[in-house]
Amino acid sequence: MTAFSDDDRELVALGYVPSFKREFSNLATISFAFSIMGLCSSIATTLNTPLLTGGPSSVVWCWILGASMCLALGSSIAEIVSAYPTSGGMYTASARLTPKKYRARVGWLVGWLNILGQIAGVSSTEFGLANMIWAAVVIGKDGNYEVTQTKTVWLFVVLLIVHGCLNCLGTRWLARISSAFVFVNLGATILIIIVLLATTPRSEMHAAGYVFGSQGIVNQTGGWNNGLAFVFGLLSVQWTMTDYDATAHICEEVKRAAYAAPTAIFIAVIGTGLLGWLLNIVIVLCSGPLADLPGASGSAFLQVMYLRMGKAGSLILWVPVCFTAFFVVQTALQATSRTIYAFSRDHGLPDRGFFGYNSKVTQTPLRSIILCTLVSIIPGLLDLASPIAANAIFALTAIALDLSYIIPIFLRRVFQNHPDVMFKPGPFYMGGGMLGWAANWICICWTLFVCVIFSFPVTLPVTPETMNYASVITVGVMVFAFIWYILDGHRHYHGPQSNIKQDVEPEKEFGEVEKDSEDHNGSDYV
Repeated sequence: MTAFSDDDRELVALGYVPSFKREFSNLATISFAFSIMGLCSSIATTLNTPLLTGGPSSVVWCWILGASMCLALGSSIAEIVSAYPTSGGMYTASARLTPKKYRARVGWLVGWLNILGQIAGVSSTEFGLANMIWAAVVIGKDGNYEVTQTKTVWLFVVLLIVHGCLNCLGTRWLARISSAFVFVNLGATILIIIVLLATTPRSEMHAAGYVFGSQGIVNQTGGWNNGLAFVFGLLSVQWTMTDYDATAHICEEVKRAAYAAPTAIFIAVIGTGLLGWLLNIVIVLCSGPLADLPGASGSAFLQVMYLRMGKAGSLILWVPVCFTAFFVVQTALQATSRTIYAFSRDHGLPDRGFFGYNSKVTQTPLRSIILCTLVSIIPGLLDLASPIAANAIFALTAIALDLSYIIPIFLRRVFQNHPDVMFKPGPFYMGGGMLGWAANWICICWTLFVCVIFSFPVTLPVTPETMNYASVITVGVMVFAFIWYILDGHRHYHGPQSNIKQDVEPEKEFGEVEKDSEDHNGSDYV
């Protein structure tokens, strides 16, 4: 124990043997947090929805509204991550914040919501990257190129295999690669803003009333009222600013994790929110006639760049946008593999802990990386048989992840003083007063509201192709998870469990490896 760092002693106090190398510096951790949101690429892939349903004003105002609410959610998540810096992230925290008699069921539900949401996120983002690459090909061929489903799916599979291979590198290399992500992400965004403003004649820029006022509310939903059409603009910001806890899942690889991980989440949420708002304003300001969007490429974002920069300029700047999306999948797959690793380590999978081990060569969970890669390919392949089914699975991402976030936040508020819980905050703490209380409850109410918005089809009339299956799939996942738990899961999963063997019984329950000390950083450890 004397050879352990403070981080590892903290992890032992939480009941786990340190098994990763802590190679992620402050810069690498912040870069990771920014990269998981993938600012310019995420806006590029989601801009069509707010712009072509609620109009330009919806794009601008829904972004800053959603970003403000995401700050409350991100801060609440950061507070919990600081208290429980483990690879399990919000899954582990949810069980930790629950009385013992509910611990296994809550951990099971949040674990599966988080895992399936992350896998759907990896798959949908990779699929979006494949479409972005083919959109560039269409622009390069002046619209004289046909992109088929088969081409998109096979490019998607190749890209996922590449990401799987990259994730098999050791932690030191992953940290070094991640450190560069933030510069490409933010640099590409700033460069696009500057070039768009420089290449758009002042006479062709839209008026303020179009960008910020009622002139910019253009209802193209086919039947929904203007209010609902306007709030559909939230879909872009909520999709972009999600997977906050991805940084939590690499906590066991981060130096000074209780400080660095929550700080990275907080900084990334603020930076993405403000810079994203500026990018959206500039895109709308320089967008040209709304009737010409999304254009031949199918991407309104790329079409605006093409309109103002020409073919060569738009394609050159599209490269770093695609790289940003590439980095999103790289970080998302890393986070997902660590979640699978943590869930298997706690015997949440029927694998006898097979995926809860690290490679002795790389000290990374190669088994879970391979599993995540293969499972993430399935929704893309499903697109060949049924695009409706594939899109339904992709739609699972935001609702499943957001629900897995607010459950532990809710539990923290309800059970923080329960004898089985006794919540002990980490270094990142909003205090016990009104600020923390308001942030927690605002983000819970806001997330529930957004989940309702995520459940609406964005256009009318509703057909099998336009139907939004997100809520149905999410509820189905929750029901299936509980049925599985009743039939079989309860036999091998009893909540998070310690894997410290020397001084603790093999099946000792999570959290009981600590002695009654004042905080996790105390001197009393098993």
